[in-house]
Amino acid sequence: MTPNVILPLVIVLPFLAAAAGLLLSRLGTRETAPGTSGTSASGSGAVHGKKAPSLSMGGAALGRGEDALGRGDDTLTRGEDALGATHGGAVHRDTPATEGNRRANNRAAWFAIIPAAAATILALWLAWEEGLTFLGQIENDTLARAADPITYGTIETGAIPISLSLQADGLSVILGVLVTLVALAVQVYSVGYLKDDARYPSYSAFVSLFTSAMLLVVYAGDLLVLYVGWEVMGLCSYLLIGHWWEDLGNSRAAIKAFLVTRLGDVGFLFGIFVLGAAADSFRIVDVLAKVPEMSTGTLVAATMLLLAGVAGKSAQVPLHTWLPDAMAGPTPISALIHAATMVAAGIFIVARLFPAFLQAQPTLDVLAVLAALGMLGSALAALAQDDLKRVLAYSTISQLAFMAAALAAGSSTAAIFHLITHGAFKALLFLAAGVVIHHVGVNYMSQMGGLRRELPVTFVTMGVGFAALIGLPPTSGFFSKDSVLLAVEQAMTEGRLTDAAAVLLYGCALATLVVTGAYSTRAWLRTFLGRPRAVIALPEPPPGTAHVIDVREAPLSMLLPVILLAVPAMLLGLPGLGHLDVTVAVISVALALLGVGIVYAVWRSDPAADPARMLGPFRVPCEQAFYLDRAYAVLFVRPVLAMARLVARTDSRVVDGAVRESGRSVVGASGLLRLAQNGNVQLYVSGVLAGVLLIAVGAVMFT
Repeated sequence: MTPNVILPLVIVLPFLAAAAGLLLSRLGTRETAPGTSGTSASGSGAVHGKKAPSLSMGGAALGRGEDALGRGDDTLTRGEDALGATHGGAVHRDTPATEGNRRANNRAAWFAIIPAAAATILALWLAWEEGLTFLGQIENDTLARAADPITYGTIETGAIPISLSLQADGLSVILGVLVTLVALAVQVYSVGYLKDDARYPSYSAFVSLFTSAMLLVVYAGDLLVLYVGWEVMGLCSYLLIGHWWEDLGNSRAAIKAFLVTRLGDVGFLFGIFVLGAAADSFRIVDVLAKVPEMSTGTLVAATMLLLAGVAGKSAQVPLHTWLPDAMAGPTPISALIHAATMVAAGIFIVARLFPAFLQAQPTLDVLAVLAALGMLGSALAALAQDDLKRVLAYSTISQLAFMAAALAAGSSTAAIFHLITHGAFKALLFLAAGVVIHHVGVNYMSQMGGLRRELPVTFVTMGVGFAALIGLPPTSGFFSKDSVLLAVEQAMTEGRLTDAAAVLLYGCALATLVVTGAYSTRAWLRTFLGRPRAVIALPEPPPGTAHVIDVREAPLSMLLPVILLAVPAMLLGLPGLGHLDVTVAVISVALALLGVGIVYAVWRSDPAADPARMLGPFRVPCEQAFYLDRAYAVLFVRPVLAMARLVARTDSRVVDGAVRESGRSVVGASGLLRLAQNGNVQLYVSGVLAGVLLIAVGAVMFT
């Protein structure tokens, strides 16, 4: 097959999987009536010997609505009926309805995994045909020119046409491999993680649609075609973050993610319009070819507008606040969003349109300042979090800021190199965290500890992920962070940025290395080492039944992706070995080990206490992410709500009031007229005589 056939297939296969999953997986499924009583499907698992908490949602999910799960192969129980809505009933393990759900889930799993595997194979084939050219460009600051797109049709608009085109160059094919591999790992992992979840078919379909949308962004040859995938991703993130929508916190997190990213997308769309109008084309190759002819003002305006969308999608300051709250969704979705789809899209867009950004120096300075503040501030927030998933969420914001720093410093290859390695080790960390949460039943590290013997595979693989996140050799993160730091250092010495922006960026990057080592070490120690802080036992078995403890780590469908992702997390950085700067590498490792050593020393002094206590009075501000959510609530949310209430009252009392009062006036006037129409004949005769008398008097007086 040729690339012009392979390219659309890679995108269409996950889309068809989504359609098939939604339409066909529910065939033959029998549903129970709401409110049916019976034995709950919650499985019995043992962790540390104490009674397991109930996982029924009712009105509030365990762990602030985040991943309240059983363990092993046990059923996920969220107090919902077979339709997925909470009505006070429970799903039955042995009822025909549950068997129907299992059959539907099995069909949905096949519809999800087989197309994802096929798309992965095709993406690998495209990358191989391109010769993995990106790996040979790591030493360069910028990527090679984008390949000419393959056009499948044109939509005439009366002005600038929309080209239905796709392109496969070094940048798009390497990102396509990352997206499909992580999506496949997430689909396989979800089979065990969401076992017997009544909404698994729709969940897996939305994951497939999410994957297809990101692939459209990656392979698009036209900016408006790219924008379609960009917006579909926003819809899918809303649907998946709110997967367990019965909990109000989950619904609010989904709405927040949707609204904040839409806010950035307004600027992004106008940025596309500015570039398209200046180039008289929305085709990416045409836009980039016309960049030298564009005025500085046009480029600055376009790139600043695009940067708003990038900040929203990639969760960068000041539009980053949605990402930690998005942890309300299932953990596999967190892995997909953080590693290979939504947040990666913003960095990809800047790299794709990098020649335009290079010609807009003010935009690069703004990007550098935002990256500096984001990387250090988010790392400090991660250091104070108790929720394991929120630690990883703030870590993602910090690492994406690292990539943005490389872009601001003028090196798109360093940014994409770190994006690829980050995709591998962050997917590993989230899926491993899912195993831990699945085993313990909570997200909070204060209720974990001592899990290394119960979860030996997860202990090792998550250790690899944290090592890559810290940037320790020989993991992939060590090499990609070296390339980013080298680019930032060169930007400071070679004057690629203004002096203030360059110094701020370099100083924050070095400080972030220390804090990254600190929060990664804290999370690893609090989760796996020390004494167990949560003791959970099996419920008392029926009389005559042995009290059997389930010591399985996780289903194979969950462990296998974790084990396989540990390989690229360890080895994916090796292509950068030949371009390693020894001085920068030594500084990077020394600073990272400084953070590791400080946290380890604090932890050793009192293993039962949280090492975050070393932050002292700054712990609470860091835990609250410097109160940005509260500031936004005061500055934007409350004024908008107050204005909305004012408009509603004005509409009700003034506009509707005028209508209502006019109606009352008509009713009052009609009441007076009704007095004359009461059916009294004497009154009618009297009225006629009075009228005749008035006419006669008038005739006498005026004649």
